[in-house]
Amino acid sequence: MIESTIIYKYFPEVTPVQREQFDTLFSLYMEWNSKINVISRKDMDNFYMHHVLHSLAIAKYPFPDGAKVLDVGTGGGFPGIPLAIMFPNVHFTLCDSIGKKIKVATEIAAALGLENVTTVCSRVENLPDTYDYIVSRAVTELKNFIPWVKEKYTTQMIFLKGGDTNMEISECARALKLSQKPFSSANISDIFDEEYFDEKRIIFVKKFG
Repeated sequence: MIESTIIYKYFPEVTPVQREQFDTLFSLYMEWNSKINVISRKDMDNFYMHHVLHSLAIAKYPFPDGAKVLDVGTGGGFPGIPLAIMFPNVHFTLCDSIGKKIKVATEIAAALGLENVTTVCSRVENLPDTYDYIVSRAVTELKNFIPWVKEKYTTQMIFLKGGDTNMEISECARALKLSQKPFSSANISDIFDEEYFDEKRIIFVKKFG
């Protein structure tokens, strides 16, 4: 049995409702993944660590109540759905250009009763709204990503990344002729002690002046 207990090791404060939602995630994704493959079958064995807990690294930097968050390239709902469970008073818009993937995210959000989630099948460049925060998990390189969303947020972008993030930040700043001042990063291994997170990072990008 795939256990969700690893979440409560780091987030013991979750409510009974949140615990039930987290506990239900695995069976929901198993069901939908058998119809539309959004997570590799092999990776489902590590579902809670590789997908849910990884997404929740962002939750260690809490969003204020009432914030509007856009999850770009959400796929089947990561990091948006775990974050929406954790922050019920924050509104999340989950965006992906692939209809089959956004259908999975839509159905899972509905099954969990997440009233703070909206799903959109679109390229992010075509969204008319702006958001307080943008989150994303390893969609593409920063130098490609930032031009899509530079005018669509007011506070901060937060990326879940692997590899040499310092080099990626430098290359992005150079390619786009940006100051590196808005960029910062943190090691997820400073938050979670599992070996899986040793090479995982969070990149923060404040609003460009």
